[in-house]
This record gives sequence, C-alpha cells and structure tokens, in this order.
Amino acid sequence: MAHHRPDTLEHAPLGREAAYPERYDAGLLFSIPRAANRAPLGIEEGALPFVGEDEWHAFELSWLNARGKPIVAVARFRLPADSPNLIESKSWKLYLNSFNQTSVESRQAVIDILEHDLAEAAGEPVAVELLGVDDSALTVTSLPGECLDGLDIEVSDYTPNADHLTVEEEVVEETLHSHLLKSNCPVTGQPDWGSVLIRYRGPRLDREGLLRYLIGYRQHQDFHEHCVEHIFMDLMARARPERLLVMARYVRRGGLDISPWRATPGERPPEPLRLARQ
Repeated sequence: MAHHRPDTLEHAPLGREAAYPERYDAGLLFSIPRAANRAPLGIEEGALPFVGEDEWHAFELSWLNARGKPIVAVARFRLPADSPNLIESKSWKLYLNSFNQTSVESRQAVIDILEHDLAEAAGEPVAVELLGVDDSALTVTSLPGECLDGLDIEVSDYTPNADHLTVEEEVVEETLHSHLLKSNCPVTGQPDWGSVLIRYRGPRLDREGLLRYLIGYRQHQDFHEHCVEHIFMDLMARARPERLLVMARYVRRGGLDISPWRATPGERPPEPLRLARQ
C-alpha cells in the first residue's frame, strides 16, 4: 500500500477513531511535508539554517518470532531534520502496532523493515535501534545546565512573543533548561508537555525574558518539531549567538516520545538521555 503524501492534515489519523491493525501494514504511515510550517518562519527548504534530528522512542513495539512467541523491544528512531516530511505520530503508533500479530524471523529483519518503511515516509534514511526494555541506554537522567524554573516572574501572555528575548553585552557560553514547556497538538488541541534545553555561545540571554518566552508556547498549537524550530529561529534572530542548540524532550503519549533538536552547523549534537517524565 502506498504511503500518503498529503498537503494538509485533512486525512490524517489524528483526531479520528482508528481500529488497531491485526497485521503489518506500511501504508498506515502518514507523511506531513515540513515546508508548509517552515515557510512562515522564513526557513527555506534546501537552505536550512540548522542541522538536527527528531529522536523518537517507541515503547509499544512487539512482534511474533517464527514459533509464534511474542518479542518486545523499545525502538529508538532518528529522523533527520532535512527530510522533506515528518511522520504524523498517531499513524506511526498504528503502524508499529501492526507488527503485534506479525511473524518476523529476527530482530535484524524488524530493523530492516522499519528502516525501509520510515525512509519511504520521511523521504530520507531513518536510523533505527532496537533496545531491550532493561537496556542501560534507557536509564533516566537529568538535563544539564541551569534550570530557569525557580525564577519568580510574572507572566501575562501565553503565545510565543520574541520581544521577551533580550541580551546583555557580555558574551557567555552556557546551558539553560526549563521543564515548563507546553504546546498543543495542532489537530486535536491535546496538551503536549515537555522540557527544553538551550545551549549557546553568544551575548548573555536575559533569563527572566527567556523563561517568559518559553512559557509563551503554553497556548500555541504546533507539532513538536516545529515548536523547536520556532524557538531556534527566534533565538537566532534576537540574540544572534555564535553557536546554538535547542532541544525539546516531550512527554510520552500513545507509547511514543519525541525529542527534536536543532543546532547551528558544526555544533556538537546533544548527549543521548531520557527524562523521568518520558
């Protein structure tokens, strides 16, 4: 079955009742072009101002071995930021659940199938790892750097406002984070809770203004990936750092968590980690 290549979300599984499939079906994957949401931010396809990935963890992956015995795993996917499409999360969930009653001969065969299907949907290769449920790579840790959440600030607006982003003359290199990120699904309106990390070298960001800005996503409706790109673009425009990394780690929903990151070219990627809320 062919993958969907829609221009809109009109036919996406999000917000609709959907039966869980009994057998493997790659056609369940629903692609969403990134370009439409990037254009309002001044991001041109083919000339991206950042590098990055969308890291997904899937905690509900199971299949049958050749003897009919269920096998379970946690999957880690890394979808490149320069892929033309993102993959709608509910379709991804339904697709993964289509393996539940499907016999696959080996873990490597599962990886091969996932890599093929996800690359077809994303338009670029997608890295796939299968981890055991007790794998040390899934150990819960904390975000590095200074947490902004203890600042005693007054907040009056809950939509993104880049005017809150101001800087001082001093050039610093620092890592800041907040657990107060919340945005909303653009289709269902459901809340998406997350934490955000900002690592940069450049004029010192005013911490109170930065926290107000991040809280401003509280009533904003957009996909996780585009919220991170919005934050990245606003910081680049208002603070003009030499180097910048923005990463959000969103809370798991439907057995999937999404952790996009975007960085200036040449900036080192974030260290792999998983937060307690994920």
